[in-house]
Amino acid sequence: MVSYLDLSLVKKKEYYSFLSGFISENKKNKFEENILHRTRHITVVLEDIFQPHNASAVLRSCDCFGIQDVHIIENNNKYEINPDVALGSSKWLSLFNYNKTENNTEECLSQLKKSGYRIIATTPHQNDHTPEDLPLDQKSALVFGTEKDGLTPLAIKMADGFVKIPMYGFTESLNISVSVALMVRSITEKLHESNIHWQLSETDRIDIMVAWAKSVIKKADLLEKDFLSKING
Repeated sequence: MVSYLDLSLVKKKEYYSFLSGFISENKKNKFEENILHRTRHITVVLEDIFQPHNASAVLRSCDCFGIQDVHIIENNNKYEINPDVALGSSKWLSLFNYNKTENNTEECLSQLKKSGYRIIATTPHQNDHTPEDLPLDQKSALVFGTEKDGLTPLAIKMADGFVKIPMYGFTESLNISVSVALMVRSITEKLHESNIHWQLSETDRIDIMVAWAKSVIKKADLLEKDFLSKING
């Protein structure tokens, strides 16, 4: 039995074209415009962020600045989204939750390293890089911790580099959602001005647009079943 994941790129394109018939032209155009600005060259990792307001605001920032993947580590705190703050942004992102093992931080960061990501810990206590001079030649995962405790010692130990936002006041840290917004905006602007190939692959673009289409189509699973049944004969 063929599943969507088994489809060739050509068939995936046919499937997206099929789904496009069930969404408005305006929405379809928005998908195809926004996908060009999405990236997996930079990803965001959240370690034990538990305040629903901040957790949700982070997703909005990632969506606004084209970060497709958000990795959510839940060691002690469950990640909860406030829909009034997120404003639907979660359905446009690829969210990966780590909450199955004793140490989800190690699982998440190890997987990212195996996928070619450089782990960049965000902390005001290390003098390494600012967003403006952070090297972006390699895929990078920006790891953020809680406002109260910051990143865990393990996250700091597993980091390949550090980045901080320069500040000149008495308060040493920003609200987590503000930190993510400032950091991601600065880094994505720098990335867009570079010669680095930061755009999504063609397969990733189709997979994500299919997910977007399914998120706005009622009974999308039935449509997928119908499409695949014709392929399976």
